[in-house]
Amino acid sequence: MDDQILLTEETISNKIYFIRNQKVMLDSDLAMLYGVETKRLNEQVKRNLSRFPEDFMFQLTENEYDSLRSQIATLKKGRGAHQKYLPFVFTEHGILMLSSVLKSDKAIQTNI
Repeated sequence: MDDQILLTEETISNKIYFIRNQKVMLDSDLAMLYGVETKRLNEQVKRNLSRFPEDFMFQLTENEYDSLRSQIATLKKGRGAHQKYLPFVFTEHGILMLSSVLKSDKAIQTNI
């Protein structure tokens, strides 16, 4: 049961942000929800880039990321705790497309 995430409406709604006049979710939050590593999620996106136009996904600017980070305080102290790259965010359409390119059981169930 430890590796299962209880998905409630509140859990998901707390991971939705309003950026560039769009409701979006962070790649790291989606990776957690789909049961994959953020690195693997982004690899699949890059392999299927034609499926993710700008209205499905975009990369945050440094200013957007700093602003978001100050709101949610997600960074931990210690080695490897800081992100190397600016995160990608996904709109509702991008989230649905992710479920079709990821191969985790959770992604497959979401797609169905």
